[in-house]
Amino acid sequence: MSTAAVSDSAVADVRYGWLRNAQFDMTLIFGVAILALASGAIVSVRPEWFAIILVLDLWFLGYHHVVATFTRLAFDSDSAQEHRKLLTVLPWIVLAATAVIGLTLGLWAIATIYLYWQWFHYTRQSYGITRFYERKCGTQAAIDQKLTTWSLYLVPLWGILYRSYQASPRFLGSEVMYLPTPYWLVVASGVVAGCVTAAWLVRQAIAWREGRTSLALLMYMFTHLTIFTVGYVLVENIDHGWLVLNVWHNAQYILIVWMFNANRFKQGTDPKHMLLSAISQTHPFNIFCYFAVCLGVTSIAYGAIYMVTNTSVIAAIPLVAMVIYQTINFHHYVVDGLIWKARKKKIQETMEIAQ
Repeated sequence: MSTAAVSDSAVADVRYGWLRNAQFDMTLIFGVAILALASGAIVSVRPEWFAIILVLDLWFLGYHHVVATFTRLAFDSDSAQEHRKLLTVLPWIVLAATAVIGLTLGLWAIATIYLYWQWFHYTRQSYGITRFYERKCGTQAAIDQKLTTWSLYLVPLWGILYRSYQASPRFLGSEVMYLPTPYWLVVASGVVAGCVTAAWLVRQAIAWREGRTSLALLMYMFTHLTIFTVGYVLVENIDHGWLVLNVWHNAQYILIVWMFNANRFKQGTDPKHMLLSAISQTHPFNIFCYFAVCLGVTSIAYGAIYMVTNTSVIAAIPLVAMVIYQTINFHHYVVDGLIWKARKKKIQETMEIAQ
């Protein structure tokens, strides 16, 4: 292959900037966003369907996305040893902290922590994916990276401030408390977010012309801004808006974890990690097995939790079920914050974004 052909190929790779390939990235970017927006649209038009869509979201995406984390932590001996404290010590710390908060302050405190922590968790996951895309194209100027980060955070900030100002009395059936938020602060944050995003768009147009940004990054940021605006601002009902973000976040995470495992074992099955490496191959049958195994573990684990929390004794004490489920969520939030940092060399190499 000539030097010119190699150069043209490199430029094309930068211009598109796929994490994996066009099919995977378009699914990650637009397929997931369309699924999330469709879920929000359905429950907005037919509110009585909310419970059905919620159950489908939880069993096929939400619980699965928590279990997907354990393919990084415990599906093979090396990972289990590397993350031993996250598996054996951290859960008890989170359980104790959650229980103390519930017993001393009440259910509302746990629900309130969940409301704000899940907002931060969703935003941070999106930030991490954006960093993957930036590293993939590898030619972003410092000012463009900063504007991307500011826009990425400011729109969700505007959204959570609006929800705090709106102060719906209940969130997912639980009483919650909100940070005192005047309307002028919501307006100001929206104006600042809009101005920064407009500046980001101008800078990205310039960067695109100069070959310093990628189509995938631009498309991903577009869906990020859209989902957070719809989920936190445009959808009036807080539960319906949360559903949009939750579906988006869960499906996105499942795909990213699958890609990580597929990249990790792209050379073929590994005798030291036979199960995970076998189901992580990219043949359609292996992909089916991967998601079948994850969904099987999900059904067993959460089925057992459901049966325990719905026994007559525990069901009579709502605090117990709340503590169990939110301990799982909060543990997941902490673990994700530790194992998915885009700046880690191991993550960069496995995601194939090292520069």
